[in-house]
Amino acid sequence: MHLSSDEVVFWQRGFVTINLTLVTTWGLMLLMVGAAAWGTRHLKTGLHPARWQCALEIIVSGINTQIEQVGLPQPARYIGFIGTLFLFIALANFGIVLPYYQAPTGSLSTTVALALAVFIAVPAFSISQMGLRHYLKTYVQPTFIMLPFNLITDASRTLALAVRLFGNIMSGGLIVAILLSIAPLFFPVLMSLLGLLTGMVQAYIFAILATVYIAAAVTKTPADQPAPTAE
Repeated sequence: MHLSSDEVVFWQRGFVTINLTLVTTWGLMLLMVGAAAWGTRHLKTGLHPARWQCALEIIVSGINTQIEQVGLPQPARYIGFIGTLFLFIALANFGIVLPYYQAPTGSLSTTVALALAVFIAVPAFSISQMGLRHYLKTYVQPTFIMLPFNLITDASRTLALAVRLFGNIMSGGLIVAILLSIAPLFFPVLMSLLGLLTGMVQAYIFAILATVYIAAAVTKTPADQPAPTAE
């Protein structure tokens, strides 16, 4: 058993490498795009929607509620990004029930890519809310001396976001590998069930932290500007 899907290399030439992490990640993305395209073609507005539509509405409504409770009064503006993050990580972690499957979130390259997406999304949402000039002014508040500290804060929380998800998923795989060598029939099944719960919790934590960072950025205003109000 490999501790990371990066160790399974299918093709390599120079610095270009196609490994299990890349294949699994693209497979999950294609699955999500295909499911979204199929599911949104047959939506109904009547009193008796299909069961799968009810389940889809419960998921969307739940994500919207969580976004709003964190402090973003217009969840529809953010659910495309935050909801996709949550569903991708949850789906990637749930795949451990499949034989020979290794979650791409157990690779540091995947978690860094997800953290970088949050790193880019935070200023993007903030600039769309208050404008580039006002966003840049928040980095020198309350004084210009805070500029390096604010930059270090952004970089450190991005690193922490990537390492937290990678560490939890990778450690789960390591524990399963150890128990597999001790009791190959009992412990792997038990740990796989525990891994489903852990994977869901990690997806929730990652999405909530991303929401908190975005909420903090879009509600932060320079000292000479009024606080934004909900539309």
